[in-house]
Amino acid sequence: MSKVAVKPTNNSKLSLLLAMAMFVLVVDTSLMNVSITAVTHSLHTTVSGVQSAIALEALISAAFILINSKVGDIIGRKRAYVLGLMAYGVGALAMTLAQNLSTIIFFWAIIGGLGASLLLPAMQSLIHGNFTGTAQKKTYALVGAASAIAAAVGPLLGGVITTYLSYRVAFFLEFAVIVIVLIGSKLIKDVKYTGPRKIDYVGAVLSVFGMGGVVLGILAWQEGGKYVGLYISVGVIMLLLFAKWLVMQDRKNNITLIDPKLFKVHNFRLGISGQMMQNIVLGGSMIALPLFLQISLEYNAMKTGLSIAPLSLSMFAVALYAGKRLTHIKSSTLIKYGFASTSLGLLILLPIIPRAESGWSLFFPLLILGSGLGLLVSQLNNFTLAPIKEERISEAAGVNSAAGSFGLSFGLAIAGGLMLAVLSLSFTNLTNKSTVIPQSQKQQISTKMETSAEIVSNTHLQSSISNQPENIQHEVLSINKKATHRSLQIALLVPLFASIIGTFNGFRMEKLPNIKPSGSAEAVALG
Repeated sequence: MSKVAVKPTNNSKLSLLLAMAMFVLVVDTSLMNVSITAVTHSLHTTVSGVQSAIALEALISAAFILINSKVGDIIGRKRAYVLGLMAYGVGALAMTLAQNLSTIIFFWAIIGGLGASLLLPAMQSLIHGNFTGTAQKKTYALVGAASAIAAAVGPLLGGVITTYLSYRVAFFLEFAVIVIVLIGSKLIKDVKYTGPRKIDYVGAVLSVFGMGGVVLGILAWQEGGKYVGLYISVGVIMLLLFAKWLVMQDRKNNITLIDPKLFKVHNFRLGISGQMMQNIVLGGSMIALPLFLQISLEYNAMKTGLSIAPLSLSMFAVALYAGKRLTHIKSSTLIKYGFASTSLGLLILLPIIPRAESGWSLFFPLLILGSGLGLLVSQLNNFTLAPIKEERISEAAGVNSAAGSFGLSFGLAIAGGLMLAVLSLSFTNLTNKSTVIPQSQKQQISTKMETSAEIVSNTHLQSSISNQPENIQHEVLSINKKATHRSLQIALLVPLFASIIGTFNGFRMEKLPNIKPSGSAEAVALG
């Protein structure tokens, strides 16, 4: 009896430490995003320079995630987890002490990006190896909840600390949390890898250029850069060559970076697509909603965070509840209801956008949306990785993480790009239809929107047109409000479309047999 009593405590501590590691991993980029202006002023650099560092970190972590999942197998999954955390710690410490942009680019973007690509697959492999059955499902749920809450509250947390203290304080706190997690890593049992230890170098190169090309194209789209089509085309071609190479090598019984037979496992194939859709929902929502609150309602960072709290808190609470109390329900059923809930929440949000007068108007749809996301983050990792054999878990975890990272980047970039395109088009059309604005000014306004479309609040816009007659000011402000609302509604169609695809996926998942937890794990509780 005494042995059984000790085991849950250790597992509870280990689950919490893994959740803390995931929280730090996700919140790190949020801290950087909200600190762009502060970092620019502190280091006497440019906004584009800091944005380039952020883009480089995202590019490196995505490009090397598949190869580093294999590296984790070779050097040891626990060692990969620890090295990944240490790299992140170096990046956070560099942000605390850096006096120039070069330091940030090398230590935060490059070292930190490589750390992320080691940490993510290693963490999922260790969860798979340190927990079984119900305990494994609960840990995946807790780590998923930590990821969700970090994505939702990270911008608010970073904004408050940066505004009232300093971005350096925020990154030092991140560094302190990483030290705590590293100290607790002794609780982790390493999971031995029994598969081949050779590296498929051709596959590694193709995967780096494939993932890197696609992500670089998405980042270029997001920043309004050139050669978007070229980057994405090169990336897609490399990924197709990568897939062909894997199949060819597998037929010859040669070493492959990823076992192509993984994609024949129905749970895995549907799971990674669900992971991608869930992150598109999160990415698309988390760019459109804060913009609506800050531009249309003209809220500051604090009010914006409080208004989004129903989404973040319900996501966290439902993920925890589902992981602990709904283990008797099939994961596929909860995933189906999760996507259906996100679809419903987004459908309710769409007509509210042009009519909302305060953040309270969003309370119930955000509650529904957050609850759906909570169900998804609590179940998708377990559904995807549960049927994978131990020797292939790192590869599967790498693909799973890559799908999530790609989905988040895609959601952010496509929703953001559509928002600006629709804003420009709507503003131009409404201006041309106006009977108040003189014809000579219509062409000027249209030309400016085509070259520099930017979502701005009416207060900001009014200051730039204060020299115009009052009736023209009123007309331009009215057009800006209508165009902004329309662009935000169109942006929300990106996560809505992903939610609907995810719901149909959920019905397909439900047709698969349920993977039951092993009986030995039922005695392991998580507190």
